[in-house]
Amino acid sequence: MILIGIDTALRSTGYGVIRVEGKGFEAIDCGVITNSKKDSHSECLRRVAGGTREIVNKFKPEVAAIEGGFFYRNAKTAMVLGMARGAVVSVLAEFSLPIYEYAPRRVKQAVTGTGAAEKSRVADVVAKMLNLNLSLIPDDATDALAIALCHAMTGHAAGGIHLPEPL
Repeated sequence: MILIGIDTALRSTGYGVIRVEGKGFEAIDCGVITNSKKDSHSECLRRVAGGTREIVNKFKPEVAAIEGGFFYRNAKTAMVLGMARGAVVSVLAEFSLPIYEYAPRRVKQAVTGTGAAEKSRVADVVAKMLNLNLSLIPDDATDALAIALCHAMTGHAAGGIHLPEPL
């Protein structure tokens, strides 16, 4: 099975595509869809959606996992993240992909064994699990790979929230 993990943001959306065979995992690709701080929100959203569409077209994942369960004190930050997330979910829905959502603590728990793990610990474990050189992977891509691994290791029955159809 091929699955995609996505760590959504307006300026830097990470993605990680992995293959799951039995209990084994293989990284197929990972990276970041980036936008400049000079770009308007609408231009950033267009790029996030377009980049997501290209990745899904290229790798043909069978399922998608995204990070959710955020709380922001700043309403503007929450709205911007929500817009970027909506752009990604909309594209995934175009491809009729099942979409699963995992809280950040759940991702950390699945990958490291503790929901309180530091980002650096998560990155180290992801790199080891997928036999990758951590210095070559952007942080947002590492986060996306962790989300993909979380779904691969736990799936819907153990903490993933399947987004209902239709949204």
